Amino acid sequence: MARLPLIDPETTTGDVRASFDRMPVKLNIFRMMAHAEANMIPAMRLGNSILHKQKLSAVNRELLILEVAQLEGGAYEWRQHVPIALGVGVTQPQIDALARGDHGDEAFNAAERALLAFGREVTENVRVPEPVFAGMRQHFSEQEIVETIVAIGLYMMMARLTEATETDLDPAAGMRVYDGGKPRSA
Repeated sequence: MARLPLIDPETTTGDVRASFDRMPVKLNIFRMMAHAEANMIPAMRLGNSILHKQKLSAVNRELLILEVAQLEGGAYEWRQHVPIALGVGVTQPQIDALARGDHGDEAFNAAERALLAFGREVTENVRVPEPVFAGMRQHFSEQEIVETIVAIGLYMMMARLTEATETDLDPAAGMRVYDGGKPRSA
């Protein structure tokens, strides 16, 4: 049972209500985040930009999100992102390796191993040793490196939100939520 009551989307107003009305699934993470009304919409916009607008590939992004969830003990993020990861092309052996904390597993190519080594350093130590940073630069652009750090920061925050409040786990919404955030064509 969550430590704080989940906000009922029907009782919200303004931009928060409009945001809930657009959601294909009103996940508990957003119902918890709605307590911080002034922060909910900016955080959701940042999350949407990470999921749909970054140069970092969808596979690399989902590997990174799962790594952060595994390192941070983010059970909520893990549950929601495993189906998304599979939907964008992450393999089951890669997910299994991440679940074991084996970021050097042969299921990952050299670029993915560099990404995961970098992600681990940013998540656990903040500062990144030069050899790890150099490995990241071999495979990723400056834009992708900064996008990686931004994505890590958001998913660390999400893990803290759900774990500190003991937000109840929803069933995995998977690609329904992911696809619901894609930009609509004009």
